[in-house]
Amino acid sequence: MVETVKKGLAVGVKTTGALGKIIFPVTLIVSILQYTPILPWIIRVVSPLMKWIGLPGEAAIPLVLGNFLNLYAGIGAILTLHLTVKEVLILAVMLSFSHNLLVEVTVAGRVGVHVALAIGVRVMLAIVSALLIHLIWQGGDEVAQYGMISSSSAEFSGWGPVVWAGVKKALFGIMQLAMIVIPLMVGIQILKDLKWLDVFSRWMSPLTKMLGMKENTSMTLAAGLLFGLAYGAGVMIQAVQEDGVSKKDVTLAFLFLSACHAVVEDTLLFVPLGIPVWPLLLIRLTTAVLLTMMVGFVWNVYRKTGRREAA
Repeated sequence: MVETVKKGLAVGVKTTGALGKIIFPVTLIVSILQYTPILPWIIRVVSPLMKWIGLPGEAAIPLVLGNFLNLYAGIGAILTLHLTVKEVLILAVMLSFSHNLLVEVTVAGRVGVHVALAIGVRVMLAIVSALLIHLIWQGGDEVAQYGMISSSSAEFSGWGPVVWAGVKKALFGIMQLAMIVIPLMVGIQILKDLKWLDVFSRWMSPLTKMLGMKENTSMTLAAGLLFGLAYGAGVMIQAVQEDGVSKKDVTLAFLFLSACHAVVEDTLLFVPLGIPVWPLLLIRLTTAVLLTMMVGFVWNVYRKTGRREAA
């Protein structure tokens, strides 16, 4: 167990370092951009579009960074913005559905899912969820508190204080993420070494049946739920190849995981943003179940109709 913990700590520190290389420059650059004409210009361009989902124009920055880079880059940008709790929750839900598209869509292609479908579903889920939260929830107007990080923008004279304030904000962001990521990596390493992932996979069998998939899809779902589409890519690809998962089941599994993957990590990462994370997890899980069951039902009806026509 000691060696397992050491290995997990090493992976956690390495992962934190890799994430820090993203969080630090993104947070610093966005912090500096707040005091230049560039950010106001971006806000003016996108504001007419963002207001339809209840967000200010500057909220486009974490959305773009989160989708083209990863969730950590999006969170790093959120840390620099002055937003309400409702606006942060909308961003969190959107980014939980649609982030790291370049990497995770590549994973989708590797396991046999059409790339256009993978992108379309995740972007659609992000937009629809944001619109629903904006229209249904009437609360959350108080200013969001980012843990140890203040969301307010102070006035500075000269570029030196501006850069230093951005550096401090970036370092605080990395420190808070390290407090989550390092213990998480230790836990994942324990799961690997104790073979508990196989046990969790067996527990997943009833869920896979309910969602219209065969039992051999459970390992793919387990890997995606625990590790995410990016971290669990190797496990997912191996499971598909070794367990002989059909194209239908792979597609349904990916649709489920598009809405709900890395449930522990992705949920905990939003804790420093000061939003209620349980509703976030519930939204993702409910969406995943309903979406997968609906597509599975339509798929079966379409296949039965095609068989009757062929006969």
